[in-house]
Amino acid sequence: MDTVFIEDLRIDAVIGIYDWERRVRQTLSFDIEMAFDNTVPAGSDDIALTLNYKEVSRRLIDYVGASSFGLVETLAERCAGIIREEFGVGWVRLKLSKPGAVRGAKAVGVCIERGTRT
Repeated sequence: MDTVFIEDLRIDAVIGIYDWERRVRQTLSFDIEMAFDNTVPAGSDDIALTLNYKEVSRRLIDYVGASSFGLVETLAERCAGIIREEFGVGWVRLKLSKPGAVRGAKAVGVCIERGTRT
């Protein structure tokens, strides 16, 4: 199976459990890999047959930008669900990073895989 990816998609959101985090927007970074058979769109050169990464990005930007979760784990699950359900993706690996959240670390976060990669 082929992979369509989005790397370092940066989205500002309200995220966190501490009071100060609930009052500010923080930049989150998403790295996403999605299983997709690219042979059909490659054979026709038709964007309508692709897994359109621009549409996936727009949907996540809208969703995450309007969200307000305490845990990155919850947000990661919801985003993976959107990708799988709305875009017909059977397998997704999603890494959600919170840059600068821990002193001395470039970023912290979660990496989840959902579905079956065929």
